[in-house]
Amino acid sequence: MFVDYHIHTEFSDDSEYEMEQVVKDAIAMGMEEICFTDHVDYGIKRDWDDESGMLYRRGGKGEPEFMPLANVDYPRYFEKISRLRKNYEGQIRIKQGMEFGIQSHTIAEYEKLFSGYPFDFIILSVHQIENKEFWNGEFQRELTRSEYYRKYYSEMLTLVETFHNYSVLGHMDLISRYDKEGEFSFEEVRPIIRRILQTVIEDGKGIEINTSCYRYGLTDLTPGREILKMYRELGGRIITIGSDSHKREHLGDHIPETLAQLKEMGFESVCTFDRMQPVFHQL
Repeated sequence: MFVDYHIHTEFSDDSEYEMEQVVKDAIAMGMEEICFTDHVDYGIKRDWDDESGMLYRRGGKGEPEFMPLANVDYPRYFEKISRLRKNYEGQIRIKQGMEFGIQSHTIAEYEKLFSGYPFDFIILSVHQIENKEFWNGEFQRELTRSEYYRKYYSEMLTLVETFHNYSVLGHMDLISRYDKEGEFSFEEVRPIIRRILQTVIEDGKGIEINTSCYRYGLTDLTPGREILKMYRELGGRIITIGSDSHKREHLGDHIPETLAQLKEMGFESVCTFDRMQPVFHQL
């Protein structure tokens, strides 16, 4: 089952990978199904029709001087997916999802968004806390290493206990990607990770395995093998796989070999989604 369930396109503010080109590339690679999961990050980004106006960031190399800090343009997004589904029917299955970068103080905005559109799949991710980013160290700056790990997972626990309109928990140990000090003791966060996973399972949700770990040069999978092992031992069965692609060279990256690793770890199936319901495929 060659699928990719974490894909960003020109509808994400950090990608210029054109949506139709993604479809063409996926077909050429022999994929059976893809799901678009473009970014929504309330708190640090705004909708295109926000009455207070748009926020901007300074553009990087090869970009315009200023770039909008914008969420998905929802009407255009769903219209384009609908058109691509029609144009490429019989060649590949195309699902419509999003990646919700939720914070505990933005839950109401995601509830409203979810109720307004027909989704197949939603990734719940923690990208920032208190509107402070991880990638630039802003969130970690005033905290000890132990404090920012605990605060990260505490926020995640609050979210899965409170918000229920999602499919899988995305790149669960994302914070470790931005830890310059190397591996952090899993035992220190084991109890709270266990509570998170138990909540996810009891709620009928799942987790994703994110193959971006290879291009970031990480020493473990994302999430790490300890988390994956705990999830399976607790009875977790819903698991998706995605490249977290933002560029052509990322699409489908290391997915077949990662599926083989999941099978070696004892997982029996991988999931796709249809109208927010998991579909199981034997590994």
